[in-house]
Amino acid sequence: MKKLLDYGRDDHPADDPERAQVAWSVVAMDDCEPCGDPRIELTVEDVGRPGAGLVAHLSPLTAKAIVRALTAALGEIGESA
Repeated sequence: MKKLLDYGRDDHPADDPERAQVAWSVVAMDDCEPCGDPRIELTVEDVGRPGAGLVAHLSPLTAKAIVRALTAALGEIGESA
């Protein structure tokens, strides 16, 4: 099973010479044989360069750590998750 849950682009200005605009996707999957358990697949890549990005196969524990980090970062800027 491999199910796309969401995808999008960051809303950073495309004309920033120091930072690329990034596309992302999140997939739930259970077909990673070397992993041995279900994974969350996180892909990030430069907009306009599909297939040239990085793909992380995250365990549930690691995915939860990222959620906690993003929640904390939102709190630091006065936003709630």
